[in-house]
Amino acid sequence: MDVITRGAEWGAIVALVLIFIRVANVFRYIPNNQVGVVEKMWALKGSIKSGFIALHGEAGFRPEILRGGVHVFFPFMYRIHKSDLVTVGQGKIAYVFARDGAPLAPSQVLASNDTEEKADFQDARRFLTNGGQKGPQRKIIREGTYAINTTQFAVITDERVYGRALSAQEQGVLDAMKQTIEQRDGFGPVVIAANHDVVGIITVHDGPSLPPGEIIAPEVGTDLKTLATFHNNFQEPEKFLTAGGFRGRQLQVVVEGTWYINRLFATVEAVPKTIVPVGNVGVVVFYTGPHTADVSGDAYRHGELVLNGSRGVWQDPLLPGKYAFNTYAGKVEIIPTVNFILKWVRGEVGAMKLDENLSEISLITKDAFEPTLPLSVVMHIDYKKAPMIIQRFGDVKKLVEQTLDPMVSAYFKNIGQKMTLIELLQNRAQIQQESAQSMKDKFADYSLELQEVLIGTPRAPQGDQTIENILIQLRSRQVAREQVETYHEQEKAAIQERTLNEAKATAAAQTALTQSMIQIKVHENEGAAALARAQKDAETVKVTAAAVGEKSRLEGQGEADRTLAIGSASAQATKLAVDAYGGPEYRLAEQNFARFADALTKINQPIVPQFLMSGAQGDASSGGLIPTAMLSSMFGRMMPDALEKLKEEAPKTRANGPA
Repeated sequence: MDVITRGAEWGAIVALVLIFIRVANVFRYIPNNQVGVVEKMWALKGSIKSGFIALHGEAGFRPEILRGGVHVFFPFMYRIHKSDLVTVGQGKIAYVFARDGAPLAPSQVLASNDTEEKADFQDARRFLTNGGQKGPQRKIIREGTYAINTTQFAVITDERVYGRALSAQEQGVLDAMKQTIEQRDGFGPVVIAANHDVVGIITVHDGPSLPPGEIIAPEVGTDLKTLATFHNNFQEPEKFLTAGGFRGRQLQVVVEGTWYINRLFATVEAVPKTIVPVGNVGVVVFYTGPHTADVSGDAYRHGELVLNGSRGVWQDPLLPGKYAFNTYAGKVEIIPTVNFILKWVRGEVGAMKLDENLSEISLITKDAFEPTLPLSVVMHIDYKKAPMIIQRFGDVKKLVEQTLDPMVSAYFKNIGQKMTLIELLQNRAQIQQESAQSMKDKFADYSLELQEVLIGTPRAPQGDQTIENILIQLRSRQVAREQVETYHEQEKAAIQERTLNEAKATAAAQTALTQSMIQIKVHENEGAAALARAQKDAETVKVTAAAVGEKSRLEGQGEADRTLAIGSASAQATKLAVDAYGGPEYRLAEQNFARFADALTKINQPIVPQFLMSGAQGDASSGGLIPTAMLSSMFGRMMPDALEKLKEEAPKTRANGPA
């Protein structure tokens, strides 16, 4: 019993001791993944007089924290509050809210961390003793794990708020702060992708305000060589403010990259880059910058041109390309530098929509017709003169609607009043050419270059058929002219076709014609040769015949003389015989015929030629012979002569008597 009693007593004593130690907070264990925030319950110095953290041993929260391990404290003097280590994820941003420190200035939004001591959140004593300010801090915490006194500093991450709120009101402040950061997407860095073609417009929420009349804060701290003020695209707020930066929308923009910017200090708005297409220039109208002198000259009184970067219309336009231009600091008017068309035609709009409010020009002709004239104007803007157009008219569309439209309309109305409708239709090309020459000077007065004027066909108002009737008459007249011309051309074509056919026929028969001509020539040559031979033969025959005839005559004469002698002798005998036969006449005839027959028998040469050569060519019917009828005729003529000769000789015979 005594042993059991003593054991129970010792157990009770041990339990009481343990309870005492626990209640008295003599020994406290802090895990390595946590820190311990020490709260001093009482002190001989009493409570702190100001502030929240007891820096001088007063009762209250101590600035130092306990790290992992077992710690021994004086009984009933300290209370230990465990807190997790602050962990910021990869690529994330954490924000710090200081509960104690120097108060913020009236115009200050965030606490200053302009020195290393004021920026040390892991050493609360150092932070407070060196003038660190309470409230949201300008410095942010990047990825990593930090041992921070979460009673002095509340750390807000995207996942949680490190640090126990001391009151419901403070909890509301911390929740509102987190909500604001989430709305600004502030727990991650600002990422501007290269393929999005955007720039970041920065609005700073802390620092001195802009001077009166300014709407855009100027660029500061952009020189990399000056490290004390180079804020590296607003990632270091203290350097930005040291460089003289102002709160408000900034002229400097953020381009492609990843930027860790405190969204409580500055917010970022992504806007598209300014793109000046090829064939255009961008005229800049700048809302900020210094006031500089007009560079357009005293002779040009339609507005001011200023140096690039100054307030006003820049003298040098932006050439084609992409620009990280702050569209809050100015605007860029895109001006086409290639030829473009303005159409005075209702319902037809160009690519730049400069002519969307233009329509056909209403005319009144000399003969009181009221047509509408569709019109197109090709024009060009010199890129160096583009700023002059903007400073004078504001933009090209205003120039078109307020100046070019009334000017062009008035010009063609004047032309329409001087011509009849038919003249207007027939002289369209001439009007087009003259109007282009005349209007070039007018366009040049507005820094424009007119290239060409294109006039369409005049149209009648809706429901009016008068112009159409005139056009029908003109078309009929033209059709008649064309028919006459067509008939004339057809006649010419027929003549030409006949000539062509003759030529084709001649060409087709050329071989036969050539052969026939050659044959004719051959026949002519053969005929000439035959004629020559015939003439020679005829001469030969003639000479031969003459010789033979002379021979025959001589032989015949001799024979005749002999015969005469014989005949004389015979005559005498014959007379006697005749007388004996019945008379001298009968006897005489008998003798004459006998003699004639004998003479013909003895003569070798025919009395007449048996054939006669003729000079006629190609007379194949005669074959060169004398016809029988001709011989009979010749013989008939010779016989009377012979008989006549015998009659002359007969008396002599009778006189002489018979031989």
